[in-house]
Amino acid sequence: MARQDPLRNFRFRLEIDSLQAAGFSEATIGASSTDAIDYREGTDPAHVRKLPGLRKFANVVLKRGVTNSMELYGWYKQVLQGQPSRRNVAIVILDDTGADQARFIVSEAWPVKYEASDLNAKGNEVFIETVELANEGIERVL
Repeated sequence: MARQDPLRNFRFRLEIDSLQAAGFSEATIGASSTDAIDYREGTDPAHVRKLPGLRKFANVVLKRGVTNSMELYGWYKQVLQGQPSRRNVAIVILDDTGADQARFIVSEAWPVKYEASDLNAKGNEVFIETVELANEGIERVL
């Protein structure tokens, strides 16, 4: 059987519907969970059954160095104006050769938080913008 090494977490790309600025230095894929519902009828054995309940998907957090592009902030500004634009996001994990190896689809995403990093005249770091995306589903498709 051929050896399968785990994928590394530093080679990835994002694809966001209709946005060109999709280069990010960090991406946090939110957790997903399904509530368990206890259920028992009077004629059941003396234990409860577990039924699947509501599914929950945590927010996705994206970070990148600030450029002169206003695309991400513009997307967030639509939310501030009461007109959220929902988009599909793909987070693609690459292997050492740059080939797609894993793909997570984030459905119906829209920004719920925008943050710019602190400024420091004596610092030596990159100016970072962070966007947090609410969503209605995260699914691994590859």
